[in-house]
Amino acid sequence: MAVADITDVRRTKVAQDRAENRALTKLTIGPSPWARAGALAALVVLAGIWLVPLAWGAVTSFKYEAEAALPASWWPTMGWTLDAYRSVLNNSDLLLWMWNSLVVAALVTALTVLISAMAAFAFSQTLFKGRALMQWLTLASIMMPGQILIVPLFREMQVLGLVDTFAGIVLPQIVAPVMVFILKRFFDAIPRELLDAARIDGAGPWRLFWTIVLPLSKSILVAVAIFVFIGAWNNFLWPFIVTTDPQFMTLPVGLSTVKDAYGVQYAQNMASAMIAALPLLILFMLFQRRIVHGVATTGMGGQ
Repeated sequence: MAVADITDVRRTKVAQDRAENRALTKLTIGPSPWARAGALAALVVLAGIWLVPLAWGAVTSFKYEAEAALPASWWPTMGWTLDAYRSVLNNSDLLLWMWNSLVVAALVTALTVLISAMAAFAFSQTLFKGRALMQWLTLASIMMPGQILIVPLFREMQVLGLVDTFAGIVLPQIVAPVMVFILKRFFDAIPRELLDAARIDGAGPWRLFWTIVLPLSKSILVAVAIFVFIGAWNNFLWPFIVTTDPQFMTLPVGLSTVKDAYGVQYAQNMASAMIAALPLLILFMLFQRRIVHGVATTGMGGQ
């Protein structure tokens, strides 16, 4: 019965989301086909403007270094070459840094989603002493710029002996108060009748969390995981501060050392950027619907 109830609730929610999307489209664009055509044309133009720098960087990465340093030209007059990619892969630990970034981003994503989901469930579906105070403290932490915590976090990692370790890179990044409140808002919308029925059947908080709340929250969990992964992959400041050993550097930190060591080499810089962006491009192609849904429903477009 519980599985059937969960399935019915999930189907109902999907139908409601589709109806809301159609209503929102009509409200923002209008029912007229001309309005939709105009909106589509505007989106195509904006997408083209956004793609111009990306296309220029991709073309530059296939140029010879001598031509890449010349004033901007779209078409390589000296021909296409993979020299920049060969040089980057042979003269740096790019693949190692990419692997480090993948490990760090995966660990940060898994731990952040798990901890944020448990905290959101506690705030949303349980009652305990100090609950309101904890929520206010979590909300206050959102207003605190992360940069002011750099020094105490680094001192803490030094005391714990976690400098130049994956644990030192990962642990300070798993606290995400914004994600806690995003998940809490979603958990608040879960029908309480379903949870009350499970409690009557003898389900405790852990069983409610693992067998009812999480299965009903796959869409928001995937959206949050994608945004956390992207943020961890692109994070530069904290890995730059806590790592000095090239064996533990992530991709953004490693690329900055390559640029400093070899000077400004435009073709190699663009090749490095293309390689670094490739995993995120694949991620977007695979989960573009989830990403768009996450931006629309969670308000994380500014992340």
